[in-house]
Amino acid sequence: MDRNISKLFRKKFSPRSLGIDLGTANSLVYLEGEGIVLNEPTVVAVSFDDNRVLAVGSEAKKMLGRTPENINASCPLKEGVIANYRITEAMIRYFIRKILGPHFFKPEAMICVPTGATQVERRAVLTAALQAGAKSVYLIDGPLAAALGAQMSIAEASGSMIVDIGGGAVEVAVIALGGVVVHNSLRVGGNKIDEAIMSFLRKNYNLIIGDQTAEEIKIRIGSALFLDKEEKMEIKGRDSFLGLPKSMELTMTDIVKAIKPVLMQIVGAVKDVLEETPPELARDIIDKGIVMSGGTSLLRNLDQLMTQETGVPCFVAPDPMLCVIKGVGIAIENIDLYKGSLTKR
Repeated sequence: MDRNISKLFRKKFSPRSLGIDLGTANSLVYLEGEGIVLNEPTVVAVSFDDNRVLAVGSEAKKMLGRTPENINASCPLKEGVIANYRITEAMIRYFIRKILGPHFFKPEAMICVPTGATQVERRAVLTAALQAGAKSVYLIDGPLAAALGAQMSIAEASGSMIVDIGGGAVEVAVIALGGVVVHNSLRVGGNKIDEAIMSFLRKNYNLIIGDQTAEEIKIRIGSALFLDKEEKMEIKGRDSFLGLPKSMELTMTDIVKAIKPVLMQIVGAVKDVLEETPPELARDIIDKGIVMSGGTSLLRNLDQLMTQETGVPCFVAPDPMLCVIKGVGIAIENIDLYKGSLTKR
């Protein structure tokens, strides 16, 4: 009987490892033994009066662009790295407590970071997680986690190429023998596409719209290539000259023109990596193709644009928005296999 109680106690109260994907747009958490247990927007609302965190995730996102002067709702990560250390720490603490409860044993945590992150940026992630309640922290490179989550065979000598396009950054990497051989990190992603749409509308139609409207436009009628069938959408905003509410009909052709410069930057980052890839690995990539992950890879026809521009077949991984966190989960469940690719503190 005592043995059964002991087993139950260990199962319920022993600390389990957490995997965290701190994305510019969305943050996801993986709990060892259970899978993905949290998927929230990376938004935090803070009161200026007492510096108190009022809301995190979905509740905070509802406040974007709608807050009074004493409340600020914002994303604490910019271009894939921490922009506001204190708020990021509060957000990680919120995630840990929401999953493990208010009274928890300090867990081990594994957090995904961009390959191009500086040592200062990596240290900021480590310190924020430790201050938030983690016992120890592992860091895993984003492309490696994305490749694991996309079920790519990264341990083989054969080369594989992953392009992870998130809200704030693009991570391009060629992986072989369990490590990154060539990589490139570009701080351009879905948010830059939204900004391009906002800038285009202001410049060409004198219409000012918010971030959430731009994202809705991108999802509904956004495309990387022109289509035979035109699509339209009615949008509402504010006239930049008169300052009054204004509505208009927007076409897909407008959006393709607006976002093309940003997409070509992403294509350029992929070409740079291909140019630096050793010939033997380049041959493998031509045979296997380029795998795309991340939420922005879901933009219509982006894979076709990539194929046209690089000459290499390109396709989107299954569940592209979950590839990174799934990869972090695989690394957690098989920590001994991947210790050589991780940073620990």
